Formats: sequence, structure tokens, C-alpha cells
Amino acid sequence: MLSDTDWSAIRLTLELAAVTTVLLLFIGTPIAWWLARTRSAWKGAVGAVVALPIVLPPTVIGFYLLVAMGPEGPVGRLTQTLGLGGLPFTFAGLVVASVFYSMPFVVQPIQNAFEAIGERPLETAATLRASPFDTFFSVVLPLARPGYLTAGVLGFAHTVGEFGVVLMIGGNIPDKTRVVSVQIYDHVEALEYAQAHWLAAGMMAFSFVVLLLLYTLNPTGRRA
Repeated sequence: MLSDTDWSAIRLTLELAAVTTVLLLFIGTPIAWWLARTRSAWKGAVGAVVALPIVLPPTVIGFYLLVAMGPEGPVGRLTQTLGLGGLPFTFAGLVVASVFYSMPFVVQPIQNAFEAIGERPLETAATLRASPFDTFFSVVLPLARPGYLTAGVLGFAHTVGEFGVVLMIGGNIPDKTRVVSVQIYDHVEALEYAQAHWLAAGMMAFSFVVLLLLYTLNPTGRRA
């Protein structure tokens, strides 16, 4: 059965995934809009940077984030100057790392949804004298809703399944940075296979239910 430590890891994981997903939807929207609309020569480079977490080992991302957020890194120096302290081995550090690591799983579905809208709805709104602001919130966002649903589900699920990045940035501090994936690792390392099975089976069931809901409620999400 699940122990208090297991439940604490589950709570922390869900909290991390929820905060990360909300932040990514806000951060990812302007990035996805720019990628979908721009003709800049930088589009390929920016798109490649966004997609890097898909191909890079999580430990590589975690290492460079740890260097950047460490006491001698640019981000670490900035946070200490602002009186915010260090980010490594804190929940805030986990959020920052998770935002970077899960970004392509949120940006790409939204970008695809924006690109699928095409020019005609925007031109129609312009002929009705709608401002760019009104056009975006009244036309673009409703039409891109399937992409947002896909992005939210994938971003949340991907954050729940993180291991390498969160271990590099957050370490293994109970009730502060120990998420479910790290808790499973601890159980296996201690030869506590029964406890590891409960958590691992729960994550498998969660992943299946998430994908089932995604494909059932949003069939267009496979193309968005």
C-alpha cells in the first residue's frame, strides 16, 4: 500500500504539473503565435531551440540548467541579487526546469492549431474592423481550442513523468522536491518492489487515462 511519503510525492508531482502547465500555456502562446505567423529567418532556429528537449537527454538539460541557476551562474546571481535565494533544490527550481523540459509538448500543438486556422478568418475579422486584440481572443483562441486541450494534457502528463531533469535540479528532498518518479527510483534502489509497483502501476494507469481522454474528447488533437 502507499505510505505517507508516497502520498506526499504524488501531491508534489500533481502540484508541479499543474503549475508548470499553467505557466507553459501563458508562455507558449506568444511563442507559438510567432512561430505560426512569422516569416523571419530566425523561425527555424527558434523552433529548433523549442524542440531541443525532445531529442536531448534530460540529464543534459538538467546539467546546464543547474549551472545557469547555480551560485556562479547568470540566473543564480540574478536571483541572489534580487534576494530570492537559489533555485536549485527548491520547488521553484523544479518549476523552471519543468517549463523548459515540457515546452515543446505545449508549444507545438498550439502552433499547429494556429497554423491550421489559415488566413481567411483573420481577414474576415479585419474587414469587420476588429482589432488584432479582439481578433485573437474572439476568433483565434476559440478556433485553436483543440490545440490548447492537446497542449494542456500533454504538458501536464509529460511533467508528471519527468525524472532526469527533476533529479538534477531538485535532488531528492522529501516533501520539497521528491516527485513520484524519484520516489519509485528510491523504492527500487531499496528493493521495495511492492511499493514501487503501486506507484508505477498508478502512473501507467494515469498515462493511459490521460491519453484515452485526449483521443476520445479531442480526436482532432492528433492532428493539431
